[in-house]
Amino acid sequence: MGVLRTAESRAAEVEEFIRAAVACAGLNRRKDDDGFRKGPLAFDVDAEDQGTLVCVTCGASYLGMALANQLLLRGYSVRIAAHSSDDMDKLKEMESSEEMKTKGHFQIVMAKLNDVESLQQAFQGCRGVFHTSAFTDPAGLSGYTKSMAEIEVMVTENVMEACAKTTSVKRCVVTSSLSACLWQDNAQSESELSPVINHGSWSSDPLCFNKKLWYALGKMRAEKTAWEIASKRGLKLTTICPALITGPEFFRKNPTATIAYLKGAQEMYSHGLLATVDVTKLAEAHVCVFKAMNKNGYGRYICFENVIDSQTGAEKLAKEIGMPIEKICGDESHALHRFQLSNEKLCRLMAKPLRCYSEY
Repeated sequence: MGVLRTAESRAAEVEEFIRAAVACAGLNRRKDDDGFRKGPLAFDVDAEDQGTLVCVTCGASYLGMALANQLLLRGYSVRIAAHSSDDMDKLKEMESSEEMKTKGHFQIVMAKLNDVESLQQAFQGCRGVFHTSAFTDPAGLSGYTKSMAEIEVMVTENVMEACAKTTSVKRCVVTSSLSACLWQDNAQSESELSPVINHGSWSSDPLCFNKKLWYALGKMRAEKTAWEIASKRGLKLTTICPALITGPEFFRKNPTATIAYLKGAQEMYSHGLLATVDVTKLAEAHVCVFKAMNKNGYGRYICFENVIDSQTGAEKLAKEIGMPIEKICGDESHALHRFQLSNEKLCRLMAKPLRCYSEY
């Protein structure tokens, strides 16, 4: 099932991003605005981070744009890295708009994800890098193949090597996935399986391979590669493992990752592990953990808001993505809650912790 973007749809995305970016740039000057909550995520960027230049890879993606907006809002200067000519065209349209010409908070560069030197050039002068790891199927199909899992690992390795070789880069945040945590080895006995899935949990490599869960496999292997390189090269790293990313028109704008994440949805649902997180909340979490790294708050974090465990929640999600409800919850009307998700570690960092609902 291909997803083709018309010139009109791309223009609409550009206009939407411009509006958000302009609003962010303007709000950054209104520190006394009562409409924004105080705390670690509201206008209190550390002095050493104020105006700090950071780079967002895959910056034209659904998460990349949301993250760039949040960084601009909090006083950072943002370099948005595009990795395709289509993404570059979209971002250039934004850059040349009348609304953005005078803002000066961001810049756009092309970075080839298969070229460490190209990534180094994009990262030059940046104090931090956010690798949002957002890919599309090279064949133009919605889904995530075994080859994409291999590309995921290769690109993450390149990004980490480029960070390690760029002297200005001090911190790196990599977006992984909750799917890298929740596919436990079912060959283990009940007593061996932990009932709680948290930041210390890892999916089983053989299980993901045998079930052809390529998205989970790619994210897990890429994340482990990032940790290995960070350890060897002495680079400060934080990884965030988000649930299914939702938000305004999320399926139209993020179809590949949505479909790929939901492979195995029936099993996730039956075990109480099918969860979602709003893209804006996820972007806020990225900024929060980046800031915490100033005080050695780096590590691994799970990020989710809602657990889908009822027919109502499953129906709502199915309707939004145009998928038969049976593909999500099968014949079960309620999840069995064999496992429990915990984002306690991330909630301890955030001024306004992620609220978790039992229904989407």
